[in-house]
Amino acid sequence: MSKAKVLIGLSGGVDSSVAALILKRDGYDVDALFMRNWEDDDGSPYCSVKEDFLDATFVANQIKINLDEINFSKEYKDKVFNFFLEGLKVGKTPNPDVLCNKEIKFDSFYNHAMKNGYDFISTGHYVRNKTSKGSNFL
Repeated sequence: MSKAKVLIGLSGGVDSSVAALILKRDGYDVDALFMRNWEDDDGSPYCSVKEDFLDATFVANQIKINLDEINFSKEYKDKVFNFFLEGLKVGKTPNPDVLCNKEIKFDSFYNHAMKNGYDFISTGHYVRNKTSKGSNFL
């Protein structure tokens, strides 16, 4: 019998790849979602959106899970990057990763998963070894 449906945010990096593999091995019904949070690449062959997506595709193929892609770049720009730029203008050094977690991973991504019938989300970050009662995070 299959466990709950989990949508994992799969970047192709070690954390999310290992989390996806563990969830699948534990019997969860796992699908992956690559979140495009930035439109422009700087032309560098390192850490480009294209390379990251190819890495995520490779991982998904290896562990035999479905991978979809979603574009959250507008949400990222509006809710994360503009805040970062405004902070820099007034001499602050804001950490965009904190807002990305709040606004993209645990809002936009979470809402997308819940609207599409998933029981839980996972990202490979902020790992818990058991679920909290009433939580939809693994």
